[in-house]
This record gives sequence, C-alpha cells and structure tokens, in this order.
Amino acid sequence: MPLFPQSFIDELKSHADIVVVIQDYVTLKKTGATYKGLCPFHREKTPSFHVNRDRGFFHCFGCNVGGDVLKFLELHEQVGFQDAVKLLARRVGLELPELEEGDDRRTDAAERESLLKVHDVAAAWFAEQLASPAGARLRQYVAERGLTPATAASLRLGFAPPARSALTAYLSAQGFATGILVRGGLAVQREDGSIVDRFRNRLMIPISRDTGSVIAFGGRAVAADQQPKYLNSPETPIYSKSRTLYGLELSKAAIRQSGFAVLVEGYFDFAQVYQGGIQAVVATCGTALTATQAALLRRFTSKVVLSYDPDNAGQGATARSGELLLADGFDVNVAVLPPGEDPDTFIQRRGGEEYRKRLRDSRPLLEYLLDRAAARADLRTMEGRARLVAEMVPVAARITDTVRRQLFAEAVSGRARVPHEMVWLEMQQGLVAGRPGPPQRDKRLPAGAVTKAERALCWWLVHRPADALRALDGIEAGDTEELGSKGVLDVVRKLVDDKGFSPAALLERLDDDDSAIVTEAAAEPEPPSLDPVSCVRILRKRRFERERAATQAEIDRLLKGGPADDGALNALLERNLDLRRRIETLVTTED
Repeated sequence: MPLFPQSFIDELKSHADIVVVIQDYVTLKKTGATYKGLCPFHREKTPSFHVNRDRGFFHCFGCNVGGDVLKFLELHEQVGFQDAVKLLARRVGLELPELEEGDDRRTDAAERESLLKVHDVAAAWFAEQLASPAGARLRQYVAERGLTPATAASLRLGFAPPARSALTAYLSAQGFATGILVRGGLAVQREDGSIVDRFRNRLMIPISRDTGSVIAFGGRAVAADQQPKYLNSPETPIYSKSRTLYGLELSKAAIRQSGFAVLVEGYFDFAQVYQGGIQAVVATCGTALTATQAALLRRFTSKVVLSYDPDNAGQGATARSGELLLADGFDVNVAVLPPGEDPDTFIQRRGGEEYRKRLRDSRPLLEYLLDRAAARADLRTMEGRARLVAEMVPVAARITDTVRRQLFAEAVSGRARVPHEMVWLEMQQGLVAGRPGPPQRDKRLPAGAVTKAERALCWWLVHRPADALRALDGIEAGDTEELGSKGVLDVVRKLVDDKGFSPAALLERLDDDDSAIVTEAAAEPEPPSLDPVSCVRILRKRRFERERAATQAEIDRLLKGGPADDGALNALLERNLDLRRRIETLVTTED
C-alpha cells in the first residue's frame, strides 16, 4: 500500500501542536507539565485524560487509550492512518507529497531548498531596487507612512519595478529555473505560455519564518488605481499564511524577554509598533488567527495583548482570536484604541509612549467580551438577559481554569441579573455539549500484565531515550519473551536496527494496545525510581528465573518418572546451577 514519506510525517507532527489539536475536541487545563481534561473516548466525571505537549502524546487512565496526535485523529474522527495524515496536513497547511511505492522514495527537499534560496535572492534584489534612483518615489512613500530608513532596512522592504518581467529576467540570469519561480509564486505563467512577474510596481514586504528565512512576499500597491491594494504570495511548499506570523523573526527575543506579545493585524501596524519601541509584536497579516499560529506563539510566551482595529470587523477578530488563545491557556488582554484608529495611525499621531500607555491599560479579554455582548443586548428584558447568558456560554467553555470560569460566571450573573447557579449550570452543560460517546471497545490490559520495570523502561524511552537505548543495547530476544511489553520492545529493537528510533517513531508504529502501555507509563509526571540499567537487569533476571523454573520442572519430572537418564539429568542440574549463578549476579531489586 502506498505510504507517505516518513520525512513528511515527521515534519507534519513537528508543525502540529498536539495540545492545540486536541483542544478543538477537549477542554484541557494545564496541570504541571501536562494538560488534563475529560476523556472524549469514554464518559467520565473526573478528568483522567492527559496530554503531554513536549513529548507529543496523550493517554487516558480511565479507558487506557493513548498515542500521538495522528492516533488521536484516527480514533476521534474514526478514520485510517492515511486519512488522519490528510486531516492534520490540511489543518496545519502542509501540502501533501506524492505517496511512496515501496522503496521508491520521492522527496521535495531539493525543491524546498531552491525555493528558500530564490526568495532570499529576490528579497535582496527588491531591496536594491528600492535603494536605486528608480525607487525614490517608493522611498518617499515609506517616509510618508512614518517609517524611518532604519526601520525599512530592518523589515527588508523593497521595490518591484513596473517592468513586465524584470525579476524573472534577473533570477533566470542567476541560474534559477522558471518553474521554480512559478512554483514559488514569484512569477505567473499566462495562457499563452509566457512567464511574467507576479509583483509589479509595488512596495515589497518580505515575510519570513521565525528563523529569518524569507518564504513569501506582500506587495503593497502604490498607484492610486492599482488593484488589489495588497497582493500576497500564494500558498507554496514553503509558505502557508495560516502557520506564519509576520515579524516573529525580529521580535521573538523581545517577546521572550518581556513575557508577552502584542498581536496586531497588518504589516504597517507591526512596523509602527516595532519602530515605536514595542518590539514584542507580531502580526497575522489579514487572516484570522489560527490554532497553528497560536501554537507557534506559545513557543515564546503565554501572554498576549490583542491590538486590532476598533471597528466592527476588528472587534469580531478580537473576539475570535481571543477565544482561541484563551482555550489554549493564554493570558489574554485587549488594548482598546479610539474609533477610527489602528496601531499604525495611532502611533503616527500620538507617539509610541501613548501607545505604551494603552497597552498598560489593556483590559482582560473576558471583561472586554462581556462588556461588548452586554452593549448589544437589551438588559431591560428577560429575552435580552437570557441572550447575554447564552452568548457567554461558549466563551466560558474556552476557559481552561475552573476558578476563572467560576469568577466569569459570577460576572455574567451580575451583568445579566440571573442567579449564579443558573448561569453556572448553563456553562457546565456547555462544556460537555457535543462530546462523543464511548469508544467501541475498551482496550485496558489485564492488571499486572506489565511490570514496574517494564513501565519504567517505557517512561525512559519517551522522556530520555538516549539513556534507555544505552541500557537496551545488550538486550537479547529471550529477555522480552512472555513480557506484557514484548511488542513495544520488539519495535524498539527494529527501529534501532534501522537507525530510526525516536519516541515519535515508536508511538507511530505501535498498535493500540502497545501504544497504551507506553503512553500510560510516559504520562507519569515524575521519573521512575528504577533507572534504565536496573530495568534491563530486572528483565534479564526474570528471564533466568523463568528458565530456571522450567529446568527445575523438567528435573522433577525425570526424578518422579523412575530411573532417569544420568546424562540428561546431569545436564539439567548443570543448567539449573548456571542459571542460579547468573541470577545471583544480577540486581535483586524487587518491583
């Protein structure tokens, strides 16, 4: 059966934050190093479903289901592995590669490398055009927008000349194939077969990964009658707008240092905030915030101040983005600007210090959402008060902390003049609405099927694989016989032989029962008392004990059967003695 390349599966899972994906289905609360919630695969009142973001797995201690993010989608969406891959790829914006047939591997690594290189060369060329005499008009435009030459240089702004194929001709002369230019969205092939530049007579704004590599461009129209106002690169193998935050490569250090990020909507909003001295800023650039972008931002901070336009569209975007961030456990505030202003115009007119004050005075998201909803409702009527409560129920479902949800219920109760108990009941019912029923079968293993040493070894394989693999280096096939974790350890050995072991690869290749063994063990927050070497010694000791018991049983059978073959009996006695000596040399730690 055709398979997706393993390199693509690895890249896909690296782009997908398992907490963000699962939180679309389950309300999770951060507890220590993991997230906890009510299991979507069986009905329960006490949360036993755990998600480990750092290690990329989930496990339910109630129904014993566990695995990686793809396994979650398989179980929840009731699809096969291939379809789960397609669902996840669509979610994070990765283009599906061609399926592999056997060992005939197709890779797009070379193409991706060429796309990255051609974008970097194009960005440098655009910058040269802006600095040239032909770019004087564009430099004046940038200055009129309130940006200094230093800011323009930091943003790597450029100019795409009006000529039909100026960039295409330059890049072709540099050795880039026209196919790469079209594939990367820098050029367009017309119906007559000719290749022309996508961007002409525009201010060019490079869009980069957080690592600094240019992956796309935004082109701002500079002529009065030029349409569209903004022309952006299309989706390509290296660029997806839903998983890219503009300016993050410039601001990530400041975000980490300050402990928060200001989230704005556009290129010039970002530019003015950044130039104004608030460097902990990123932009979504015309698209609603996505779960993938939130996961990217989560790598740098857990606090966000939303600073969108105050018009109706901006308020709607604030609500949607805020609720998404809230559900992911972010601490979210809203900076409110005067009507008709956005961060760009506000800073140009009033200065960066006044904008800083607006950030300092930003309001908690929940207060903002409640005030906004209350302003739309006629609270003089029962219908209006009921509508306010109903509108706040889905907001409450996004709150991961029970205490904060209770406080929010009290605030809604006071504003709507509805008894707190009724508001709280509505919110609790909203939490469980639409939760799927129990799974088709419970895969819980028999109690005691997996020993303490096996569970500990599984923990080390996930959390500190290098230590575990060193300990397992000398393990023999006989050591794993009759173990509850035999399937796990067999897969580990196969992956090591193929030089492809990783915790993610292990979880991917295990069946449901073995995956549950590993995720249940790995979900323990603290390291086990047994180190990996002790675990392996215990497994070997138990193997010798099993073999000695079988040898003793054969000796007893021979002795009970009358005169025995002295040669056979002596061989068994020697074997029994040898096994006893081996056992005595191993660790005697009980599990």
